[in-house]
Amino acid sequence: MGYDVMQSGQGTSHAKIILMGEHSVVYGEPAIAMPISEIKCTVTMNQTTDSIQTIDSRYFSGNISNLPDAMSGISKVIIFLENYFNGKNDGWQMKITSMLPAERGMGSSAATTIALIKCFYDFYGATISKQELLKLADIEEHITHNNPSGLDAATVSSNRPIWFVRDQTIEPFDINIDATLVIADTGIRGKTKEAIQLVKQQLDNYPEATNKALNKLGTLTKDSSRLLKNNQAIQLGEYFNQAQTILSSLKLSHPAIDKLIKIARLNGALGAKFTGGGRGGCIIALTKNKIDAKIISNALIDAGATATWVQPLNTIGVNND
Repeated sequence: MGYDVMQSGQGTSHAKIILMGEHSVVYGEPAIAMPISEIKCTVTMNQTTDSIQTIDSRYFSGNISNLPDAMSGISKVIIFLENYFNGKNDGWQMKITSMLPAERGMGSSAATTIALIKCFYDFYGATISKQELLKLADIEEHITHNNPSGLDAATVSSNRPIWFVRDQTIEPFDINIDATLVIADTGIRGKTKEAIQLVKQQLDNYPEATNKALNKLGTLTKDSSRLLKNNQAIQLGEYFNQAQTILSSLKLSHPAIDKLIKIARLNGALGAKFTGGGRGGCIIALTKNKIDAKIISNALIDAGATATWVQPLNTIGVNND
């Protein structure tokens, strides 16, 4: 089947955060992930009259043949798509614009890949199913993360929250809650692999206490699913706090995380915890409304957060994909 090159193409995606279930998800417990539509990634392609193919991004700008090793996953996806569309000799300029900070547990690599794939298909006037989109994104994720669960790609390409059990379930579900999330970046890169190894060591050395902590995190996640569906924001905030206490007991927090969480709570957050692997990265604070969220957001910036974002939970999934 032949494809006609369009003059331009565009693909978009967005960030994700883990609302509940960090680390316990590695050991068979569920996790809840949220798409964060306010934090966007956009990829555009414009046709050129020559056969040169270039990328402009915050990590690299130049010919795709010179992509750095850190972008080897992206490179492999581009090669696959060029072969699929028989476009090795087509000229184009690609621009990757992402609001997602890298290595903060927000799905940066998956978001870039999803937007890039969508852009390629748009550029060649083709359509792609959700299943095929995730299958192609897995090419990059396997290179970047070695053994990806599929959660990142599923969430950054979805408008709905994701209920996830590793090797069993990745499915969207609807929520009904009047609350707003504040996401704040500590400015410190998360250390997910280090954190996962730390939990494993604690399981080896202190199996009873560590298993108890992980099981409790799993229970909090299951109960949080019910709260999200029944508009129980105050209790959900308390679960945030309980989860953070457990994660801290597993030595997964960081002084910068602890500082921002304290500031969020002092300024009226219903609850706050880190999101993702920990040891850096981002925190999430649950607030009653956008007004409280703005107050907390400003306080977090004053306390040293390098960026903040506000996401009303009652807007997630309104336009279901």
